[in-house]
Amino acid sequence: MPGAHVAGVVARTAREARLVTMDSTLDATEATAPAPAAAPSDAVAAVLTGAVDQARQAIVEHSGDTVGEYLGVSFEDETAATHRFLANMPGYQGWQWAVVVAAYPGADHATVSEVVLVPGPTALLAPAWVPWEERIQPGDLSPGDLLAPAKEDPRLAPGYTATGDPLIDDTAYEVGFGRRQVLSALGRDETAQRWHDSDHGPGSPMARATKRVCRDCGFMVPLAGALGAMFGVCCNEMSADAHVVDFEYGCGAHSDTPQPPGSGSPLYDPYDDGVLDVVEVAATEAPAEEAPETPQAIETETPAEEAPEVPEAPESPEAADDAETVEEA
Repeated sequence: MPGAHVAGVVARTAREARLVTMDSTLDATEATAPAPAAAPSDAVAAVLTGAVDQARQAIVEHSGDTVGEYLGVSFEDETAATHRFLANMPGYQGWQWAVVVAAYPGADHATVSEVVLVPGPTALLAPAWVPWEERIQPGDLSPGDLLAPAKEDPRLAPGYTATGDPLIDDTAYEVGFGRRQVLSALGRDETAQRWHDSDHGPGSPMARATKRVCRDCGFMVPLAGALGAMFGVCCNEMSADAHVVDFEYGCGAHSDTPQPPGSGSPLYDPYDDGVLDVVEVAATEAPAEEAPETPQAIETETPAEEAPEVPEAPESPEAADDAETVEEA
């Protein structure tokens, strides 16, 4: 970075403060809207606007040949104006050189007040600064890192103060010593709400997909203290192993899940089709298909007593003569 990025680094005048505010270099919470500046007289304005070459030379003297295209001039008040140039510097794409010049009424030339490198509308800027303790997120802690709790963390309470948890308070009283800090009532409530709303709470997709809950599961070990009324640790390696689960959480690996029906054994012995020999069989004529047998009609026998009597027809004389002829033959 060149040695003279900023000439007059410290903001000494209200003009620079307004310039920096206009270019969004101050934090929005600290910036205040400047009062409308009075316009310079025509004579002073001519002197201020005519100092373009003087402003360019001031940049060259402080930063070398880094001056780009001239971008224009704006008036700060009745005696000052700012000339802007595009900055040609590696790593400062979109930045601008701002040169503040001043002239009093009746002056025949302007005076350079300050040269500042400021970001332009298209400049790449760093994100807003966030305090370190606010940047740390769950999961950021790595092996070897040290993370101290916030000063006067409301989630913690001194160990000698009653926490409201009978098990902790009674045990500390009986033993005679305790931890320097213990979980406060606020910290316990926030923890319970966070666990209840997590992926191992009753509202998770896994819990909604089953009717069995962890409250009566043999793989769940309840926690000690007040949190043990709602939470436990799962000890099933096929499910939420080593995770804190809500009593109303559930999964398909519940200890009371019934066995599937059937023995599970195959009907036939398995075989390895990789050891089979494939043999080509010569094509043969297929035997003619036999016509399917026509099922015989089933005759229905009518009982004799129920069958109607059919009267015999009288025998004609011609038929009787024919019968006698046949017998004689």
